[in-house]
Amino acid sequence: MSEWRNRGENQAVTTWTVRAVDPEGTEAQTLIRTYLADIIERYYGRPATADEVAGAIADDPTDDLSAFFVGSVDGRPLGCAGFRMVTGETAELKRLFVHSAARGLGGGAALLAAVEEAAVSIGATTVRLDTRADLVEARRLYARHGYREVAPFNCDRYADHWFQKRL
Repeated sequence: MSEWRNRGENQAVTTWTVRAVDPEGTEAQTLIRTYLADIIERYYGRPATADEVAGAIADDPTDDLSAFFVGSVDGRPLGCAGFRMVTGETAELKRLFVHSAARGLGGGAALLAAVEEAAVSIGATTVRLDTRADLVEARRLYARHGYREVAPFNCDRYADHWFQKRL
């Protein structure tokens, strides 16, 4: 478990606690389902159905993640992120999410830092990710933390932007 102190970006929240958890555990699964419901709702402009969330999990399961993290403030889990190794030196960021009530308060940066540190510890020299055009705050976060847009590296039907960072 590590703590990440908000570096003055927003004084409303000062400390996020980030810890590694089992991605199949209850806490992680609750956050993953919340994340998927959020991005499905944003994509379709209406509430996500339980079947859509289940389908998204089936399409891109978390059973191959190298690590998964939960970010909390005052003991309340408000975000998550994980990664999988796609080659011996390339990690792929998955499921980075901060609850809407906590966006802009440093949680995304804390989770991103945890993923990068863990990926480096097992040999990664690069982190990559894909995201959508409507996830503006996510794209801003990645750019702010040194990620650069690259050519598409997959054929994900929902991906509009691909990013990479050398660690």
